[in-house]
Amino acid sequence: MYYIYAISSLSRNYIYIGMTENLENRFLRHNSGREKTTKAYRPFKLIYSETLDGERSEARKREKYWKSGIGREKLRLIRDKN
Repeated sequence: MYYIYAISSLSRNYIYIGMTENLENRFLRHNSGREKTTKAYRPFKLIYSETLDGERSEARKREKYWKSGIGREKLRLIRDKN
């Protein structure tokens, strides 16, 4: 099982999109500064997640969609509603 997720920085205008098999652990790693790519943007809130039961390749396709221009725009709308 794979999770596609998006987290938004509470201090800056930054959205990170990723894929993992353990969403809770991954989110904690981002917020604790254990991920180099997101360390400077802490703290985060989870703004979106989806679960995929298929193969890793299918999860990767969904992650790529959310990283695309239209996917990021949808995530900005989700973030700004909350």
